[in-house]
Amino acid sequence: MSGAKLVLEDGLNFEAESFGENKASAGEVVFSTGMVGYPEALTDPSYKGQILVLTYPIIGSYGVPDRKYWESNHLQLSGLIVSQYIDTPNHFQSVRTLSEWFKEEKIPLIQIKDTRLLTKIIRTKGSMLGKILFDKEIEFYDPNKVNLIEQVSIKTPEEEGTGKKKVVLIDCGAKRNIVRSLVKRNVSVLVVPWDFDPFEKKIKFDGLAISNGPGDPKMAEKTIDIIRKAIRKDLPILGVCLGNQLLCLATGGDTYKLKFGHRSQNQPCTLKNSKRCFITTQNHGFAVGKIPKGFNEWFTNANDGTNEGIIHERKPIMSVQFHPEATPGPTDTQWIFDYFLKFL
Repeated sequence: MSGAKLVLEDGLNFEAESFGENKASAGEVVFSTGMVGYPEALTDPSYKGQILVLTYPIIGSYGVPDRKYWESNHLQLSGLIVSQYIDTPNHFQSVRTLSEWFKEEKIPLIQIKDTRLLTKIIRTKGSMLGKILFDKEIEFYDPNKVNLIEQVSIKTPEEEGTGKKKVVLIDCGAKRNIVRSLVKRNVSVLVVPWDFDPFEKKIKFDGLAISNGPGDPKMAEKTIDIIRKAIRKDLPILGVCLGNQLLCLATGGDTYKLKFGHRSQNQPCTLKNSKRCFITTQNHGFAVGKIPKGFNEWFTNANDGTNEGIIHERKPIMSVQFHPEATPGPTDTQWIFDYFLKFL
């Protein structure tokens, strides 16, 4: 354990204790109010380039599970901030401590007692740039100015499942559980890079899925072009999280950056024209602003009224801003996959 500090772009400083790698790091400082699920969050590619503040205090209490339970192969974030780090985990699936994990992957993990104040600052001023410092000074880094999607996407196609129906999943930073959720429904899934055009490659498939991912959706112009081709061919389409924004952009809508984003397992989303409200897991800093022509709003956030999904008026083309595969409840919105697959 050693000393560190967090410096925000507005000049605020927070003294901290280090439990991870003593390595300076910079990124966008964001917060999540989730009470559980930190191994899944920390390996979610949507956190690429971000320093994550967890508001729930006792982080590390159930350790780190085997990598088969992770959402990707490694830690994705630029740094983690907690208010109370627990180095004595107790869970039957734990194989190491959080500190050991962060040191192994050379990512800073720091403890700042008043994460409540830090979170209130972000809620008031919005997500801002920050850096975790030790002895060495570094520059601020804005991850939203680079194509993070290209950085986290796979490089070559990968196929899972043996179902007769095939779904192509465009990997913009996909969580593994999206693939698991499709495969367990007896579907073959071909995961392709963000800029891989299955139509040029003459690949035969029955539906297109667009994954979650980090950063500004407008950076993924190649993905947007592929989605437009799929629409012209009248293929069933499902977008998840970033996929909601990319489908919107591909069909003439628009997106914008939220003040501090949605990151938690308790975001309430109402199904349009119904009294149903679902508790959802979310992790995004951008949102759909303008609904494209020919689409209706499908879900709405009950907290702030922002868009949580769109659906075509006639065609089997749909997307959601939340994560139906995350199921914090523990089933919640998994029916989204069933609804999409019935059109294949």
